[in-house]
Amino acid sequence: MGIIKTEKLVFEYIRRDEEGNVEGITRAVDEVDLDVKQGDFVAILGHNGSGKSTLAKHINAILYPTEGTVWVDGMDTAKEQNLWEVRQSAGMVFQNPDNQIIGQVVEEDVGFGPENMGVPTAEIWERVEESLKAVGMYEYRKHSPNKLSGGQKQRVSIAGVIAMHPKCIILDEPTAMLDPNGRKEVVRAVRALNAAEGITVVLITHYMEEIIHADKVFVMDKGKVAMQGTPREIFSHVEQLQELRLDVPQVTLLAYELQKSGINMPDGILTIEEFVQSISNCGIRMSAKADR
Repeated sequence: MGIIKTEKLVFEYIRRDEEGNVEGITRAVDEVDLDVKQGDFVAILGHNGSGKSTLAKHINAILYPTEGTVWVDGMDTAKEQNLWEVRQSAGMVFQNPDNQIIGQVVEEDVGFGPENMGVPTAEIWERVEESLKAVGMYEYRKHSPNKLSGGQKQRVSIAGVIAMHPKCIILDEPTAMLDPNGRKEVVRAVRALNAAEGITVVLITHYMEEIIHADKVFVMDKGKVAMQGTPREIFSHVEQLQELRLDVPQVTLLAYELQKSGINMPDGILTIEEFVQSISNCGIRMSAKADR
Protein backbone atom coordinates (compact mmCIF):
# COMPACT_ATOMS: atom_id res chain seq x y z
CA MET A 1 0.00 0.00 0.00
CA GLY A 2 1.21 3.53 -0.81
CA ILE A 3 1.64 6.37 1.67
CA ILE A 4 -1.85 7.62 0.71
CA LYS A 5 -4.68 5.45 -0.59
CA THR A 6 -8.37 6.18 -0.98
CA GLU A 7 -10.92 3.59 -1.98
CA LYS A 8 -14.34 4.67 -3.26
CA LEU A 9 -14.10 7.79 -1.10
CA VAL A 10 -17.41 9.68 -0.78
CA PHE A 11 -18.02 12.87 1.18
CA GLU A 12 -21.46 14.45 1.47
CA TYR A 13 -22.59 17.52 3.36
CA ILE A 14 -25.99 19.01 4.14
CA ARG A 15 -26.84 22.32 2.46
CA ARG A 16 -28.84 24.78 4.53
CA ASP A 17 -30.44 28.13 3.71
CA GLU A 18 -29.81 31.34 5.65
CA GLU A 19 -32.39 30.35 8.26
CA GLY A 20 -30.78 26.95 8.82
CA ASN A 21 -33.38 24.91 6.99
CA VAL A 22 -32.13 21.86 5.09
CA GLU A 23 -32.05 22.45 1.32
CA GLY A 24 -30.46 19.19 0.26
CA ILE A 25 -27.30 17.08 0.25
CA THR A 26 -24.23 17.79 -1.87
CA ARG A 27 -21.77 15.06 -2.80
CA ALA A 28 -18.45 16.96 -2.81
CA VAL A 29 -16.27 13.87 -3.37
CA ASP A 30 -17.75 11.03 -5.40
CA GLU A 31 -16.12 7.57 -5.27
CA VAL A 32 -12.51 8.73 -5.65
CA ASP A 33 -9.69 6.19 -5.83
CA LEU A 34 -6.13 7.45 -5.27
CA ASP A 35 -2.86 5.62 -4.75
CA VAL A 36 0.18 7.78 -3.91
CA LYS A 37 3.55 6.14 -3.33
CA GLN A 38 6.18 7.36 -0.87
CA GLY A 39 8.35 10.02 -2.52
CA ASP A 40 5.84 10.91 -5.25
CA PHE A 41 5.03 14.48 -6.25
CA VAL A 42 1.32 14.45 -7.04
CA ALA A 43 -0.74 17.40 -8.23
CA ILE A 44 -4.52 17.64 -7.96
CA LEU A 45 -6.21 20.14 -10.28
CA GLY A 46 -9.75 21.35 -10.61
CA HIS A 47 -11.86 24.49 -10.88
CA ASN A 48 -13.52 25.98 -7.78
CA GLY A 49 -16.05 23.54 -6.37
CA SER A 50 -14.52 20.49 -8.07
CA GLY A 51 -13.85 18.76 -4.73
CA LYS A 52 -10.05 19.00 -4.69
CA SER A 53 -9.75 20.87 -1.35
CA THR A 54 -12.35 18.59 0.25
CA LEU A 55 -10.26 15.62 -0.87
CA ALA A 56 -7.12 17.22 0.62
CA LYS A 57 -8.79 17.62 4.02
CA HIS A 58 -9.46 13.87 4.11
CA ILE A 59 -5.76 13.06 3.78
CA ASN A 60 -5.04 15.04 6.96
CA ALA A 61 -8.17 13.69 8.74
CA ILE A 62 -9.73 17.14 9.00
CA LEU A 63 -12.74 15.52 7.33
CA TYR A 64 -13.89 11.89 7.52
CA PRO A 65 -15.45 9.84 4.71
CA THR A 66 -19.21 9.54 4.38
CA GLU A 67 -18.47 6.30 2.55
CA GLY A 68 -15.29 4.51 1.53
CA THR A 69 -11.88 4.57 3.20
CA VAL A 70 -8.77 6.72 3.39
CA TRP A 71 -5.46 5.24 4.52
CA VAL A 72 -2.40 7.33 5.41
CA ASP A 73 0.78 5.31 5.96
CA GLY A 74 -1.42 2.24 6.36
CA MET A 75 -3.71 3.86 8.98
CA ASP A 76 -7.47 4.23 8.51
CA THR A 77 -8.13 7.97 9.04
CA ALA A 78 -11.67 7.33 10.29
CA LYS A 79 -10.43 5.50 13.39
CA GLU A 80 -10.07 7.93 16.26
CA GLN A 81 -7.06 6.13 17.75
CA ASN A 82 -5.13 6.84 14.52
CA LEU A 83 -5.82 10.60 14.43
CA TRP A 84 -2.62 11.80 16.13
CA GLU A 85 -0.33 9.59 14.07
CA VAL A 86 -2.15 10.39 10.81
CA ARG A 87 -1.64 14.12 11.37
CA GLN A 88 2.02 13.54 12.21
CA SER A 89 2.48 11.52 9.02
CA ALA A 90 0.61 13.96 6.76
CA GLY A 91 1.25 17.65 7.42
CA MET A 92 -1.06 20.30 5.96
CA VAL A 93 -0.23 23.73 4.52
CA PHE A 94 -3.18 26.03 3.80
CA GLN A 95 -3.86 28.96 1.46
CA ASN A 96 -3.32 31.78 3.93
CA PRO A 97 0.01 31.59 5.82
CA ASP A 98 -1.27 34.12 8.38
CA ASN A 99 -3.69 31.45 9.60
CA GLN A 100 -0.82 29.07 10.36
CA ILE A 101 1.84 31.39 11.76
CA ILE A 102 1.40 32.01 15.48
CA GLY A 103 4.90 32.85 16.79
CA GLN A 104 6.36 36.34 17.15
CA VAL A 105 9.74 35.18 15.84
CA VAL A 106 10.24 32.86 12.84
CA GLU A 107 12.28 30.21 14.66
CA GLU A 108 9.78 30.07 17.56
CA ASP A 109 6.92 29.54 15.11
CA VAL A 110 8.72 26.70 13.34
CA GLY A 111 9.51 25.05 16.67
CA PHE A 112 5.90 25.19 17.90
CA GLY A 113 4.80 21.88 16.32
CA PRO A 114 7.72 19.77 17.57
CA GLU A 115 7.36 21.32 21.03
CA ASN A 116 3.69 20.24 21.14
CA MET A 117 4.79 16.74 20.13
CA GLY A 118 7.07 16.57 23.19
CA VAL A 119 10.32 16.62 21.21
CA PRO A 120 13.34 17.34 23.49
CA THR A 121 14.51 20.98 23.37
CA ALA A 122 17.90 20.28 21.79
CA GLU A 123 16.26 18.30 19.00
CA ILE A 124 13.64 21.01 18.47
CA TRP A 125 16.36 23.54 17.63
CA GLU A 126 18.03 21.03 15.31
CA ARG A 127 14.73 20.53 13.51
CA VAL A 128 14.10 24.28 13.30
CA GLU A 129 17.51 24.84 11.72
CA GLU A 130 17.21 22.00 9.19
CA SER A 131 13.62 22.98 8.26
CA LEU A 132 14.40 26.66 7.71
CA LYS A 133 17.46 25.75 5.65
CA ALA A 134 15.36 23.35 3.57
CA VAL A 135 13.03 26.18 2.48
CA GLY A 136 15.75 28.82 2.19
CA MET A 137 14.61 30.88 5.21
CA TYR A 138 17.36 30.24 7.77
CA GLU A 139 18.75 33.78 7.52
CA TYR A 140 15.33 35.10 8.60
CA ARG A 141 15.13 32.94 11.74
CA LYS A 142 15.28 35.94 14.12
CA HIS A 143 12.80 38.04 12.11
CA SER A 144 9.18 38.75 12.94
CA PRO A 145 6.88 36.87 10.54
CA ASN A 146 4.83 40.06 10.20
CA LYS A 147 7.75 41.71 8.38
CA LEU A 148 8.01 38.97 5.73
CA SER A 149 6.51 38.88 2.23
CA GLY A 150 3.66 36.51 1.42
CA GLY A 151 5.99 34.01 -0.25
CA GLN A 152 8.40 34.10 2.70
CA LYS A 153 5.55 33.58 5.18
CA GLN A 154 4.33 30.57 3.24
CA ARG A 155 7.83 29.09 3.24
CA VAL A 156 7.91 29.54 7.04
CA SER A 157 4.55 27.71 7.22
CA ILE A 158 6.04 24.85 5.20
CA ALA A 159 9.11 24.80 7.47
CA GLY A 160 6.80 24.51 10.48
CA VAL A 161 5.25 21.41 8.96
CA ILE A 162 8.62 19.92 7.95
CA ALA A 163 9.90 20.36 11.52
CA MET A 164 7.34 17.76 12.62
CA HIS A 165 9.06 15.27 10.28
CA PRO A 166 5.98 14.19 8.30
CA LYS A 167 6.24 11.57 5.57
CA CYS A 168 3.89 13.58 3.40
CA ILE A 169 2.96 17.24 2.96
CA ILE A 170 -0.41 18.29 1.57
CA LEU A 171 -0.45 21.82 0.21
CA ASP A 172 -3.98 23.16 -0.31
CA GLU A 173 -3.60 25.96 -2.87
CA PRO A 174 -0.55 27.32 -1.01
CA THR A 175 0.14 30.02 -3.62
CA ALA A 176 -3.43 31.25 -4.16
CA MET A 177 -2.83 34.50 -2.24
CA LEU A 178 0.70 35.17 -3.55
CA ASP A 179 2.13 37.23 -6.39
CA PRO A 180 4.01 35.45 -9.23
CA ASN A 181 7.39 35.77 -7.46
CA GLY A 182 5.96 34.41 -4.23
CA ARG A 183 4.43 31.48 -6.11
CA LYS A 184 7.78 30.64 -7.70
CA GLU A 185 9.53 30.77 -4.28
CA VAL A 186 7.06 28.36 -2.71
CA VAL A 187 6.95 25.89 -5.61
CA ARG A 188 10.76 25.87 -5.82
CA ALA A 189 10.97 25.08 -2.09
CA VAL A 190 8.38 22.29 -2.38
CA ARG A 191 10.14 20.71 -5.37
CA ALA A 192 13.46 20.78 -3.51
CA LEU A 193 11.92 19.04 -0.49
CA ASN A 194 10.51 16.34 -2.72
CA ALA A 195 13.75 15.83 -4.66
CA ALA A 196 16.30 16.16 -1.85
CA GLU A 197 14.40 14.90 1.20
CA GLY A 198 12.11 12.36 -0.49
CA ILE A 199 9.06 13.88 1.18
CA THR A 200 5.82 12.93 -0.56
CA VAL A 201 4.06 16.05 -1.88
CA VAL A 202 0.37 16.43 -2.70
CA LEU A 203 -0.12 19.83 -4.30
CA ILE A 204 -3.66 21.16 -4.75
CA THR A 205 -3.64 24.04 -7.22
CA HIS A 206 -5.31 25.71 -10.17
CA TYR A 207 -2.08 27.22 -11.51
CA MET A 208 -1.08 25.00 -14.41
CA GLU A 209 2.58 26.06 -14.46
CA GLU A 210 3.03 24.71 -10.92
CA ILE A 211 2.43 21.10 -11.85
CA ILE A 212 4.67 20.51 -14.88
CA HIS A 213 7.30 18.74 -12.72
CA ALA A 214 4.79 16.48 -10.91
CA ASP A 215 5.06 12.69 -11.21
CA LYS A 216 1.31 12.33 -11.60
CA VAL A 217 -1.67 14.63 -12.03
CA PHE A 218 -5.30 14.05 -11.04
CA VAL A 219 -7.91 16.40 -12.53
CA MET A 220 -11.16 16.65 -10.58
CA ASP A 221 -14.61 17.71 -11.74
CA LYS A 222 -17.91 17.43 -9.87
CA GLY A 223 -16.24 15.43 -7.11
CA LYS A 224 -14.86 12.77 -9.46
CA VAL A 225 -11.43 12.15 -10.99
CA ALA A 226 -12.04 13.27 -14.59
CA MET A 227 -8.46 12.76 -15.86
CA GLN A 228 -5.21 11.30 -14.56
CA GLY A 229 -1.73 10.86 -15.95
CA THR A 230 1.66 12.54 -16.23
CA PRO A 231 1.71 16.31 -16.85
CA ARG A 232 2.58 15.66 -20.50
CA GLU A 233 -0.33 13.24 -20.89
CA ILE A 234 -2.74 15.66 -19.23
CA PHE A 235 -1.63 18.69 -21.25
CA SER A 236 -1.90 16.71 -24.48
CA HIS A 237 -5.69 17.09 -24.08
CA VAL A 238 -6.09 20.86 -24.31
CA GLU A 239 -9.72 20.81 -25.44
CA GLN A 240 -10.76 18.44 -22.65
CA LEU A 241 -9.09 20.68 -20.06
CA GLN A 242 -10.87 23.70 -21.50
CA GLU A 243 -14.18 21.85 -21.28
CA LEU A 244 -13.38 21.32 -17.59
CA ARG A 245 -12.91 25.13 -17.28
CA LEU A 246 -9.16 24.83 -16.75
CA ASP A 247 -6.36 26.76 -18.39
CA VAL A 248 -3.19 25.25 -19.79
CA PRO A 249 0.32 26.77 -19.65
CA GLN A 250 0.66 29.51 -22.27
CA VAL A 251 3.50 27.71 -24.05
CA THR A 252 1.38 24.52 -24.24
CA LEU A 253 -1.54 26.48 -25.69
CA LEU A 254 0.68 28.20 -28.27
CA ALA A 255 2.10 24.85 -29.40
CA TYR A 256 -1.45 23.47 -29.63
CA GLU A 257 -2.60 26.39 -31.79
CA LEU A 258 0.39 25.95 -34.10
CA GLN A 259 -0.39 22.24 -34.32
CA LYS A 260 -3.97 23.06 -35.31
CA SER A 261 -2.69 25.35 -38.06
CA GLY A 262 -0.80 22.44 -39.59
CA ILE A 263 2.66 22.75 -38.06
CA ASN A 264 4.06 19.44 -36.90
CA MET A 265 4.39 20.15 -33.14
CA PRO A 266 4.42 17.34 -30.52
CA ASP A 267 1.60 16.99 -28.00
CA GLY A 268 1.89 18.22 -24.42
CA ILE A 269 4.77 20.71 -24.66
CA LEU A 270 5.45 21.91 -21.09
CA THR A 271 8.34 24.39 -21.18
CA ILE A 272 9.67 27.25 -23.29
CA GLU A 273 12.83 25.21 -23.92
CA GLU A 274 10.81 22.32 -25.35
CA PHE A 275 8.83 24.76 -27.49
CA VAL A 276 11.96 26.39 -28.93
CA GLN A 277 13.50 22.98 -29.66
CA SER A 278 10.31 21.81 -31.39
CA ILE A 279 10.13 24.99 -33.47
CA SER A 280 13.77 24.49 -34.42
CA ASN A 281 13.11 20.88 -35.41
CA CYS A 282 10.27 22.07 -37.63
CA GLY A 283 12.67 24.41 -39.41
CA ILE A 284 10.63 27.51 -38.53
CA ARG A 285 12.63 30.69 -38.28
CA MET A 286 12.02 32.60 -35.08
CA SER A 287 12.78 36.18 -36.14
CA ALA A 288 12.70 38.63 -39.01
CA LYS A 289 16.49 38.79 -38.79
CA ALA A 290 16.64 35.07 -39.67
CA ASP A 291 14.48 35.75 -42.73
CA ARG A 292 17.04 38.18 -44.01
